[in-house]
Amino acid sequence: MRKRKELFRSLCLVLCLSLTMGVLAGCSWFSGNEQATPAPEGSQTPGEAEAADVKKPALPEKLTMKDGTPWVQVYVVADEKVEDMDIETYVQGVLAGEMRNDWPMEALKAQAILARTFVLKFIAEKNSRYDGADISTDITEAQAYDASSVNDRIKQAVEETRGQVLSYEGELPYAWFHAHAGGKTELSQAGLEFKGEEPGYTQIVESPDSDKAPTSVKNWTATFTKDKLVEAARQAGVSVKNADSVELGDRTESGRVIQIIIDGQPVSAPALRIQLDGKKLKSTMIEDVSISGDEVTFSGSGYGHGVGMSQWGAYAMAEEGKSADQIVQHYFKNVDIVSLWT
Repeated sequence: MRKRKELFRSLCLVLCLSLTMGVLAGCSWFSGNEQATPAPEGSQTPGEAEAADVKKPALPEKLTMKDGTPWVQVYVVADEKVEDMDIETYVQGVLAGEMRNDWPMEALKAQAILARTFVLKFIAEKNSRYDGADISTDITEAQAYDASSVNDRIKQAVEETRGQVLSYEGELPYAWFHAHAGGKTELSQAGLEFKGEEPGYTQIVESPDSDKAPTSVKNWTATFTKDKLVEAARQAGVSVKNADSVELGDRTESGRVIQIIIDGQPVSAPALRIQLDGKKLKSTMIEDVSISGDEVTFSGSGYGHGVGMSQWGAYAMAEEGKSADQIVQHYFKNVDIVSLWT
């Protein structure tokens, strides 16, 4: 028996020695290749190919490039002067103004992408009300700004998203955001009275707004005098008598009120909110309205117009382990995140 085994081994050895090197490789103990065949030089994986095909928005022509980075003329309200700064420095100040600098990193990064997109869109389409400026730190014109609150975390969020903006079919979209969605976002025509066709990137979507949001943001009440309501309605373009009758009109799919009926006259809820003070009447997700004597009280939830990204929603998603890209693309559909500079 031993002799037969030795003979068999000898025959195998002779057979293997007689084969070419190409066939010898097939004598491995492995049934498959140990490593994948390398891709031809210059080829791309499917993900890389898709990224390469994404159209990138053009930078506004009025911007000046220095060392590969756009620079902007910013009117700094606190200093009452125009300052020349690179756009990443400006975005740092905006990020610190729009979010607390101790928030989860991925939420900060998502906000940085939107802030960068916002300023480019503004410069491409609008002129600042301040002479010699591309944009300002005036929140009534653009975004909040607080350079004094910039810390290492803010700088990290901006640096890790450097040059990144949203792209919708090769164009800069409106990078809308708000504080708290009240559980569901809104379309721009209803939330902002956006004129024209509804953009292809806005959507009504569930928003996992964090329970850590202040109670005054999650649920609120706002009381105004009847005279204030009458004047606000007039500023919104509707003449009413004395606000003895105030009712909530139809609602959108998200649950927001479209119109508020005052003395039988329909008044745009988003317009009335702005005229009454958007910091008091915090959203149009109004659940109830009541009249007591000379006062009208509204109660509701959420904070802001509800369009685009909810900041408290971003907070919750970041705490759940979602990336900045995942957060942004939860709130905006059909958008890509692209780098315009590095």
